[in-house]
Amino acid sequence: MKSSRRDFLGVSVGAAAAGVLSATISAEASPQDAPKLPPSIAALESRKSEAKPITADEMRGRVERARELMSANGLQAIAVTNGSSLTYYCGVHWWVSERFFGMFLPVKGEPFFVCPAFEESRAREQLALGPFAKADVRTWQEDENPYTRVTQGMADLGIKGGKLGIEEKTPFVFSHNIGNALPALQVVSATPVTAGCRMIKSEHEIALMRLAAHVTLAAYAAAYHALQPGMTQQQFAELVRRAHLQQGFTGGADVQVGEYSALPHGSVQPQIIREGEILLMDGGCSVEGYASDISRTFVLGKPTDKMKSVFDIVHNAQATALATARPGLPAEQVDAAARKVIVDAGYGPGFKFFTHRVGHGMGMDGHEWPYLVGGDKLALQANMIFSDEPGIYIPGEFGVRLEDDMHILANGAELFTPQSPSLENPFPPSGM
Repeated sequence: MKSSRRDFLGVSVGAAAAGVLSATISAEASPQDAPKLPPSIAALESRKSEAKPITADEMRGRVERARELMSANGLQAIAVTNGSSLTYYCGVHWWVSERFFGMFLPVKGEPFFVCPAFEESRAREQLALGPFAKADVRTWQEDENPYTRVTQGMADLGIKGGKLGIEEKTPFVFSHNIGNALPALQVVSATPVTAGCRMIKSEHEIALMRLAAHVTLAAYAAAYHALQPGMTQQQFAELVRRAHLQQGFTGGADVQVGEYSALPHGSVQPQIIREGEILLMDGGCSVEGYASDISRTFVLGKPTDKMKSVFDIVHNAQATALATARPGLPAEQVDAAARKVIVDAGYGPGFKFFTHRVGHGMGMDGHEWPYLVGGDKLALQANMIFSDEPGIYIPGEFGVRLEDDMHILANGAELFTPQSPSLENPFPPSGM
């Protein structure tokens, strides 16, 4: 950090915070308004052109992989009604409502879709961009039962018995009514198929996630350099949001200050950022539907010796998780290795101070299969992506969490972004 950092920390709280935030909140993300942004944010350049969309051919490959996994798990078909798995396989973005919409993908043959009649044109517009441009879309009117279309569609596919996998985020009302409409089929989880496909990332997916991580870290750094003591956590979060927009993406961060940083997912209490207090930020962005998830902890001014000690322990735990992770290793052992560092340093036993798992799978969802936690014995594979996020949380005092996104390689693992060096210098120049 430059020496001038200390100079502006002494600026009047009211004048500094008001000056930066009046510009930040009034500015829009457009070139003519860029001068209104704090200089560190205005200097960011758009990286939107680097984000290449997933193609229809890539989705076709995913469908074929899904069929391989259906066959291996004895499923005749899977049903996907909403959420990221629907986008993953066919490029359709559909929000959850009480009206049934769904894709039924058989192990053999073409899928069919069940759709509200008044939504058909919207569905076909999106389907035209994916692998099912000429899809069989079966519509139902508002006074009709959509599940009769499900029954007829499955009959037309010749599926009269066996197992139908339901995607795990399907609302109960949908899965229940599908089961009632198809009593001869056994309704089971589709997770072995959907997670089986999604937890191993392609080179394209990895590139999108790497870009997302770089964008978020750059946004954090730019917001940090615009931060003034006296700001609220919402005002600082607004800087983070604007820094993401300046780079062409939607993103943000949850911000917790002082004692509230000891709550891993924070507090709704109003908080003021003051010199000498811990600030913990946690968030990310989406690049072509793929997430980043990064946490940084820092102090404006001089941290206490205890703060620095805790930071060093967490930093070591994060590095240990990274050094441990490799293909073939049970997922739980990554958590165990990081947790041992923290417990051996006096912050134990178990989950007493390190209150959550060390990581979760990532992809189109911020949290997805698999998980780095005790009890998860799944063997890691190359091209899985996880968060690596150990933490120590001391109730009533402060918390420290360091989180970067971790890519499992053929013989080890890498972080998409460099580890944070210290509480006083969390964002060194990186050239990303």
